Amino acid sequence: MRLVPPALLAASALAGPAGADGCRLALVLAIDVSSSVDAEEDRLQREGLARALLAPEVVRAFLAGDPVALHAFEWSGQRTQVPFWPGWVMVEDEPTLERLAATIAGSPRSTDELPTAVGAALARGAIALRDGPDCRARTIDVAGDGFHNEGFGPDLAYREFPFTGVTVNALVIGGSDFEAELVRWFEAEVMRGPGAFVEVAEGYGDYARAMERKLLRELGLPAVSGTPEGDDAG
Repeated sequence: MRLVPPALLAASALAGPAGADGCRLALVLAIDVSSSVDAEEDRLQREGLARALLAPEVVRAFLAGDPVALHAFEWSGQRTQVPFWPGWVMVEDEPTLERLAATIAGSPRSTDELPTAVGAALARGAIALRDGPDCRARTIDVAGDGFHNEGFGPDLAYREFPFTGVTVNALVIGGSDFEAELVRWFEAEVMRGPGAFVEVAEGYGDYARAMERKLLRELGLPAVSGTPEGDDAG
């Protein structure tokens, strides 16, 4: 398959504020809207992400200490990465999180018939981080329910795009016969950087719980269950 030149993806990325004093984490959230995700699953995904962002422990984690910069987009084919809002938002209070959650929950899906281009989604996240705020840690959070099947893969993305100092975590949406294989693939091909991990949602009905756990780990607080999970996103 034909590769997308790095310059093409770079041109499509949205720049954000540079040199944000005191920002502790730049976090990119990327959700899968490829053809394997049906309309009901997509609804559960958007509402689940919104619920996770507003969970009391997650709100507390966002607001504990220096602010977190947030960027989010949906992805599918190699040329389809659509942001939920322009650029980056510095999360400094609860009303900001409420606005972002409402934007995600109420957003229209950009497409429902394209393949799963994980490499291009990773590249889009890397470009957004490169052009975004200067935070102490940088993390890409990729959610998906299937294997990469279009365009360049994660290996080429990691070679050709700026991932120095970037941690990549994944949320695998399971509940299928190939769940264990899919988790192993994300661990081997997508997970990257210090403290990186893969969280598993047991189907889209479990999306909010799994995303909440993942956000708490990325934001540096223990999971809701109380299990010690002090991995730092940086």
